[in-house]
Amino acid sequence: MKFLLEVDVDDAASAEDAARELGRVLRYWAGSLKYYALEPGAGEAVLDSGHREVGRWTIVGS
Repeated sequence: MKFLLEVDVDDAASAEDAARELGRVLRYWAGSLKYYALEPGAGEAVLDSGHREVGRWTIVGS
């Protein structure tokens, strides 16, 4: 199995703000994965702190 996480980071954000937002996304999804079947085809949109879609995670075959 391969876990793919793609997140678009705001180019206009400072490096500090971008790191903070990316850290928040990673913590949120790390804690939420237990609620998903980790099998090929599983996936979900990734939202930022403003509830805007900024990416997606997906489980694919190896």
